[in-house]
Amino acid sequence: MLPSAIAASTAWPARAWRLALVTVLGFASGLPLALTGQALQAWMSLEGLDLATIGFLSLVGLPYTFKFLWAPLIDRFDLPLLGRRRGWMVLTQVLLAAALWALSQTSPSQELKLYAALAVLVAFLSASQDVVIDAYRTELLQARERGLGASLNVMGYRLAMVVSGGLAFIWTDAQQGGGWSWAEVYEGMAGLMLLLAAVSAVLTPPLAADADRTAAAQAALAPAARDLWGFAAIVVAVAVGVGLTERFGTDVAQVLLGPLLQGSTMPAALQGKWVNLLALLLGLALTIPLAAWAARRAGFVTLLSGLSSYFSQPRAWAFLGLIVLYKLGDAFAGSLMTPFLLKSMAFSSAEVGVVNKVIGLWLTIGGALLGGALMLGLGLWRSLLAFGLLQMASNLGFWWLAATGKGSLGAVLLPAFDWGFVKLAAATPVDGSLLMVIAFENLSGGMGTAAFVAFLMSLCNQRYTATHFALLSAFASVGRVWVGPMAGVLAESIGWPVFFVASTVVALPGLGLLWWLRREVRALESPVAAKSSA
Repeated sequence: MLPSAIAASTAWPARAWRLALVTVLGFASGLPLALTGQALQAWMSLEGLDLATIGFLSLVGLPYTFKFLWAPLIDRFDLPLLGRRRGWMVLTQVLLAAALWALSQTSPSQELKLYAALAVLVAFLSASQDVVIDAYRTELLQARERGLGASLNVMGYRLAMVVSGGLAFIWTDAQQGGGWSWAEVYEGMAGLMLLLAAVSAVLTPPLAADADRTAAAQAALAPAARDLWGFAAIVVAVAVGVGLTERFGTDVAQVLLGPLLQGSTMPAALQGKWVNLLALLLGLALTIPLAAWAARRAGFVTLLSGLSSYFSQPRAWAFLGLIVLYKLGDAFAGSLMTPFLLKSMAFSSAEVGVVNKVIGLWLTIGGALLGGALMLGLGLWRSLLAFGLLQMASNLGFWWLAATGKGSLGAVLLPAFDWGFVKLAAATPVDGSLLMVIAFENLSGGMGTAAFVAFLMSLCNQRYTATHFALLSAFASVGRVWVGPMAGVLAESIGWPVFFVASTVVALPGLGLLWWLRREVRALESPVAAKSSA
């Protein structure tokens, strides 16, 4: 079968090939995420950075929440040679490999600003890769394949996190693992990313939609210069917002919080962190409207048309609210999971790597596959509700772990092994409480993610797939990125047990909104809705 026919064929070999590619591309998409998240936190923890600083540095993931601003350029422009989507995919993967290698050569304790800047660059390129892969997957899969495709995408995504966020923890354990440095881990991930770029260039088929880019369709596109000017205007607006925040944000926040903090028994260092958090929020309140105004004034047509297309559908704003809130409790609990396990609970790096990053992520993959299978019978809305309730309940497991401490359920002895690419030098005790909590959290999280990705795909219009999916997934990442600074300060202020109770309560509004939107979500399951969204 010709590569160009794979995307359109309904025969089972072509369908199997499409689903296999979705899995591989999910792996490519998931690999950099832990490298700007939990692996990065582990590296900084071992270098001695404090919890609040680590929490603030979760903001290196900001590009994930703003990727819809440059996604229209990916919808608008096609790179030569590899066709629509594939050219951008390979380019972002090659640049990711280079950025990861540069990050591996930088020390977080000695060159913190450069380290943070490179981490932001990795997150920007990773978010851009996600834009392309999400659009490619949505256009590649046929409507009836989306549930299983979402599950396989999550499986590939989590497999990558087993490598970059699981095996890496074992590799860096000096006593039990390979004793690698984190710099060596990031060098290895750069090489793996380069290999994935080669796979994308050679094995991914061109989309059937490539043939639809006719002269008439091209003529309907916005002028290239206007879109480029519009994007440049947004960049300038963001730079102005950041500059004003750095210059005046702390002073304004100090004035606003001063009366509340005066006479407080809170340590001065912690008071300063609350001031910094408010300054950050004030900066966002300034920068986001400024960027929106700049996009309208500059006539960023592809962005404005794509957003207009999405917001023309009924309940568009309510759907965005659901996207933000559905995984918020999950994101709140997981935002500082690595420093919680390594520093507060004093688990070893190898134990965290084995349980949280390997066993746990395999359970997430199992949960995603189980979720995809259950969705065939439950449908989209009932799956989102059932899996959302399980996600919320899993946060209470971490409350119990923080309250009771280690050892309440004994330990399981994991035998030593050496598989070449990863090893344990000696038998390692695995805490039973940690194992139980991680198992429940990852199974429920995998099921919820599978249903959630299928929900996002059902909301996309194919003409603006990159813009729509980038917008939706950007809102989905709001919790994962933005709660980090607040979580770090809050955990220091109220302690871990109360923090995890709060994360459980945060999950309730999303479930309430899902119940309110049950009729609209059920409508997305119908073949007519699937056809209109394409």
